[in-house]
Amino acid sequence: MTGYLFIALALVAGCVKGYCGKQTSGTLTRTSDALFANIVRMVFCICIGGVLLLFQSGTSFATSPLGILSALIGGLSTALFTVTWLLSVKRGAYMLVEVFLLSGVMLPILLCRVCFGEVIRPLQWVGMALLILAAFLMCTYNKTIKGAVKGADLLLLLLCALANGMVDFSQKLFVESTSDGNVALFSLLTYLFAALGLALAYPLFKKREPSPQKADDNSSSPLTILRTILPYVAVMAVCLFLHSYFKTAAANHLDAIIIYPLTQGGSLTLSLLMSATLFREKINGKCILGVLLSFISLLLINVL
Repeated sequence: MTGYLFIALALVAGCVKGYCGKQTSGTLTRTSDALFANIVRMVFCICIGGVLLLFQSGTSFATSPLGILSALIGGLSTALFTVTWLLSVKRGAYMLVEVFLLSGVMLPILLCRVCFGEVIRPLQWVGMALLILAAFLMCTYNKTIKGAVKGADLLLLLLCALANGMVDFSQKLFVESTSDGNVALFSLLTYLFAALGLALAYPLFKKREPSPQKADDNSSSPLTILRTILPYVAVMAVCLFLHSYFKTAAANHLDAIIIYPLTQGGSLTLSLLMSATLFREKINGKCILGVLLSFISLLLINVL
């Protein structure tokens, strides 16, 4: 039951994070803006992790080389995920992004099968195939409310799903590689590497994007944009840290084949309610069928 409690807490944090992210996506018109906002977000996460560690008396701050490698993988994947997610929800339907993320859970499941020998049963393979079908249906659903999914948008969605999958795998890798791993330390290192990755990428994207037309126009400067969305960024940072923390804690109790489909499936349910009630996205038959297929796949993976 402990593992499922951690998953429930991660879902609540993820839902709040998703809402705040959708609210900020319209403000971040350039990729460099998204990078800058996420650098600030990672700094918040680093501070949260540092404070949490300070309150853990008698805790060892040492970790294995494989533990550091897992944090590096998680950090760089987090950096890629946060930016591609913001750009994806800006360009497409919120539910389209969520179903693609659900499809992305196949990556950590397969990697855990290869690396740690976790068993995948025949019905679970069928469930993962249904996830791919659900993602295809959601692409056709997106066409009815946002237009056809373009090649660049599809690439963003795929990168977002793969990056999210690698974040999940890094959490399982850390748990499997350390006998008594400190989850708070892992989270701190993850966001430190994520901040460094975003900081290195920021000047490259900033240089390639156009500057404001007027020299004295500060309305689109990164700091001006950040001031308008700072409360959302702060809440997103707290929820991002908690989401990662609780999923990593759940990995101590449950296999990947249970954790990641269940987490994304629960997120899909909450996202459907949120997109219909708060974001006013039209929910049609294709969307419902896509979500229904996702639920069936979760039953095959987790129950049957």
